[in-house]
Amino acid sequence: MCDNYEGVWSVSDLENELNPAQLEVIEHLGAPLKDRPSFTSDLKKHLRSALETSVAHCIEEIPNGESIFLSKHRLSQIHGCEEKFIAEENDDFEWQVATARGTIVHKAIELSVNWRKEIEPSVIVDEAVARLEEDSNSLGHWLQGCSEIERAELRSISVDTFTKFLECWPTLKPSWRPVTESRVRADLCNDTLILSGKVDLTLGVAEGNRAGKVIVDFKTGGFNATHHEDLRYYALVETLRIGMPPRMIASYYLDQAHFVPEKVTEELLTATVRRIAQGVERIVEITFMGESPKLKPGPSCKWCLILDDCDTGKKYLDESGYDS
Repeated sequence: MCDNYEGVWSVSDLENELNPAQLEVIEHLGAPLKDRPSFTSDLKKHLRSALETSVAHCIEEIPNGESIFLSKHRLSQIHGCEEKFIAEENDDFEWQVATARGTIVHKAIELSVNWRKEIEPSVIVDEAVARLEEDSNSLGHWLQGCSEIERAELRSISVDTFTKFLECWPTLKPSWRPVTESRVRADLCNDTLILSGKVDLTLGVAEGNRAGKVIVDFKTGGFNATHHEDLRYYALVETLRIGMPPRMIASYYLDQAHFVPEKVTEELLTATVRRIAQGVERIVEITFMGESPKLKPGPSCKWCLILDDCDTGKKYLDESGYDS
C-alpha cells in the first residue's frame, strides 16, 4: 500500500476516523518502505526453472496439442480426494446464488473505489448486478434467466457481504492501486502447463526489487487450511508473471472481521513449487496414464457430488459427527 496508511499517519491519528476493525486492517497492511522485503532480480528465473524441471517427466506424457490448466481450486482438489476431483472435472459448472455472490460483491467493491456519491450498499450492489448482467459470459446469461426468488436472495446476501466489507475495511483510495478480480497467469513448459487464477483484491505495487503488493482473498464462513495454500499459489503465479513476489498474502474473514496475513518468503515460494509439481504429477497420472484416483475422506465429503455412492465418505462423516 501507499499513501497515508503506510506510516505517514500513525494508528493513533486515525482512531477518531476508523472503527476498531478498520484500524486492525491498517495495522496489518501498513508497511514503511524500509520494512518491505527485497528479492533478487533472478528469482523468477530460478522458480520457473525449478518448476519446469520438476514436472518435465510428467509433461512428456501429455499428448501433443493437450495442455494442463491449473487453478487454485484444481490444485487444492487434486491434493484432497482424487475421486472428488474426478467427479468435479466431469460435472458441468452451473451458477447458483452462493457462487454468484462473490463476483457481485467484488464488482461492488470495484465500483465503490471511484463512487462519487454517498455509498449506499444496496445501490452499489444493484449497479454491480446490472453491469454483470450485460456481459455475454455465463454469469451474465444466468443473471438474465434466474428467477425472481434467486435474484432477491442474491441481492440480499450480496448487500449483507458488501456491507460487512464497508464496516470492516477503510475506504480504498485510488492511490493504493486497488484492483479487484485481477486475473493472473503464467505459461510454462512451452505452454503445456498454464497456471491461472483470479485474485479478489490486490493493493500496492512493487518498486524495483522491493516487494510492495498485498494480495487479499475475502472469505465468508470459517477458516480452512487450504486458504493458506490458495494464497501461496497466487503469490507464486504473481512472481512468475512480473518477477517480484507480493510482500504479503492474507485471507480476510468478513463474518468474523478477522485478518490472517502471511509474509511471502523465498522458502514459501519454493515450497509452493513443490506442491504444484506434485499436483501436476497426479493429474497427469490419472488423466493421461490410466492410474486410478485415490479416495481421501475429509470434511469436504459433505459437499461431494458422489457422496451418495461413496461408503468411505459417508462413514467418515458419520464417525466425525458431520451432518451430511
